[in-house]
Amino acid sequence: MSKQHIINKQSGKAIHLKKGDILKVIDPQGQQVSDMVLFNSSDTKEKISSGKTLDFEASILLTTGNFLWSNRSHKMMKILEDTNGRNDFLLAPCSAETFIVLYNNPDYHPSCLENLTTNLKPFGITQDEIPTAFNIFMNVQFDEKGKLSVLPPTSKAGDYVTFEALMDLIVCLTACSAEDSNGGSFKPIHFEIHSKN
Repeated sequence: MSKQHIINKQSGKAIHLKKGDILKVIDPQGQQVSDMVLFNSSDTKEKISSGKTLDFEASILLTTGNFLWSNRSHKMMKILEDTNGRNDFLLAPCSAETFIVLYNNPDYHPSCLENLTTNLKPFGITQDEIPTAFNIFMNVQFDEKGKLSVLPPTSKAGDYVTFEALMDLIVCLTACSAEDSNGGSFKPIHFEIHSKN
């Protein structure tokens, strides 16, 4: 049985995955988003790309069977199973500016960008190198005119997404810090790594 790791609310964690490893990201309490970014562990200039992924997968709604692509047009991960089925790959990680512009809150507020930056720093990855994250469980809707709205996640307690690493990766995950993204409250994210070795 693989060990279950905990990402505390409004925090993050970076890990190594080997090609062929299975990553299972779990929403233990429901309605909690996890931002995920990927980097090629042998060359971190290669990283997950929203634009390439949406282009090659021909969809903005990514779920079971879809691939996550790099800025160099390589497959980085495959989504093996998605019990919730709603994820986002349009919106950037929440940042200090998110809470000023969208929440009218000039005070300090934890953010995914801060948590990604802090946890990726030991790998030599700077904030400016962090791409748009794949937002697991995030429920972004849009109307016929393209107007975006962020609604509470549809994920229920125990929902999960499993990914297969298609290259050696540095992965950073968060338990998202934006109120609107998480139904108004902050909760942990759990994950497991299943290795073929």
